[in-house]
Amino acid sequence: MNEFARIKTFIKVVEAGSFSAAARDVSSVSSVARQVKALEDELGARLLNRNTRRLALTDAGRRFYDRVTAIANDLEKAKSEIHSMEEEVKGVLRASLRITAGTTVVIPALPNFLERYPGLQLDLTLSDERADLIGNNLDVAMWLGELPDADIVARRLSPTRRIVYGSPAYFERHGVPRSPQDLRDHSCLLYAARSYQNRWGFSKDGHFEEVDVQGTIRSDNGLVLLSAARSGLGVGIAHEWMVRRYLAKKTLVQVMDDYTVNPRPGDADLYAVFPSSRGMSRKVRAFIDFLIETFENESASHPGR
Repeated sequence: MNEFARIKTFIKVVEAGSFSAAARDVSSVSSVARQVKALEDELGARLLNRNTRRLALTDAGRRFYDRVTAIANDLEKAKSEIHSMEEEVKGVLRASLRITAGTTVVIPALPNFLERYPGLQLDLTLSDERADLIGNNLDVAMWLGELPDADIVARRLSPTRRIVYGSPAYFERHGVPRSPQDLRDHSCLLYAARSYQNRWGFSKDGHFEEVDVQGTIRSDNGLVLLSAARSGLGVGIAHEWMVRRYLAKKTLVQVMDDYTVNPRPGDADLYAVFPSSRGMSRKVRAFIDFLIETFENESASHPGR
């Protein structure tokens, strides 16, 4: 019999007023008495004074009863809240996910999430633009970069860490770049978005340098660049979480890993955000917890190097 079971029996005896009443329909009087005696022996203190007619709490018993009943009540509340959460996570949740993070990390993890919450329906939009949460009736959005001083609540999903990568076939044909200057001789996959230029920055041992790069493929969609890299068309820079699965399978490889790839202006961590004016409903809490867990598991399961 475990300790908490003995404590629950003790509480029941106190509330019922006798061993026989506590034992009714669930146990024998002797079993109840043995559990209480075992608890007293474990604590090294007498909890109950008893005779043939009545039970009374000792001073130690009263103090112990007051503390453990509070703990038992808290446990029941916690169980009730979790049970309620499981029951109430339902309806439609509208979320806007970043294209690459949503496609490469979130969507592959959705089967287990939806199996856990079968009453939940997801209305997903994939976009790298920061949509108006209230205006677009979004429950959750995924944002990359510095957060504005606005009426939102944010939870960080992943820190910024960019890497240089490409396919083994590409590096076999064109050689492996060892330094930023080597990238001048490679076809680089260029991201076309505001504030992004054909200039990549790197840091090493306290020294910062930038290099102008060129390439035959340019796109504002990270998945296009990822597909191009997997097809052996060039060298790319990407967030580590975007390519972890491919690095683990060795269909892509990281190079220049002794350099830190500097974030672009306005580039920073990945966040889940929601309007603070709405509060965190159970379905929003469940989805954000899922996102946090997914990125944590992704990091643990698929190391970047």
